[in-house]
Amino acid sequence: MRDAYHEELDSIGDSLVEMARLAGSALGRATTALLDADLALAESVIASDEKINELHHELENRAIDLLARQQPVATDLRIVVTSLRMSADLERCGDLARHVAKVARLRYPESAVPRDLHATLLEMGQLAQRLVAKAALVIATKDVDKALELEQDDDAIDALHRELFAHLIDERWHHGIETAVDVTLVGRYYERFADHAVSVAKRVVYLVTGEHVAEFVAATEAAESVRD
Repeated sequence: MRDAYHEELDSIGDSLVEMARLAGSALGRATTALLDADLALAESVIASDEKINELHHELENRAIDLLARQQPVATDLRIVVTSLRMSADLERCGDLARHVAKVARLRYPESAVPRDLHATLLEMGQLAQRLVAKAALVIATKDVDKALELEQDDDAIDALHRELFAHLIDERWHHGIETAVDVTLVGRYYERFADHAVSVAKRVVYLVTGEHVAEFVAATEAAESVRD
C-alpha cells in the first residue's frame, strides 16, 4: 500500500511536469500567432488551454483524495500542499499564454505588435519558455541549485519589459493608443508568465528543504561564513 501511495505522489510530480510542458508550448505558439497574425494558431492555443485546466483539476482532486485517505505528515504533506500551489501557478501560465493568443485573434488580420517591437517580444516569449522549461526540470530533479537560478534568469525578462515601456513613452511613438494598450498587455502577460515559473522553482526549494528561499539562502550563507 505504501508503494502505491508513493507512486501516487510521483504521479502528481509527473502531472506538474506535463503542465509546464504544455504551458511552454502554448506560449511559443501564442507568440508566433501574435507576431505573424496567424488566426488558426491563435485559436488552437485558446482551445488547448482546456487541457492544462483539466490537468490542474485532476491534480487537485488526486491531492485532496491523498490528504483524505493517507493523512500525510512531514515531507509527504509538504509535497502534496506545495504541488497544489505549483499546479495553480502553472494553470495561470496557461491562462497567460491564452491571453497572448486572444490579443492576436482580436487584431487579426493585422499583427497587434509593430514591426519594430517584434524582436523584443519574440525574445521575451523565448525567455519565458526557457524559464518554464527549466522549472519543469527543477520539478523533475528537485535540483535546488538550479531552482535558485531562475530568479536571476528572470531579470532578463524584467529588463525587456522595461525596454517595452521605454518605447511606449518615447515621443517618437507613432503607432497609436490601441497598439500601445496591446503592447502593454502582452508585455505584462510575458512578465507574469515568467514570474509564475520563478514561483514554481521557489516552491521546489521549499518542498526539498522545508525552508522558503530567503531563509534557505540566509542559512546557507551563514553556514559558509562559519566555514570560512
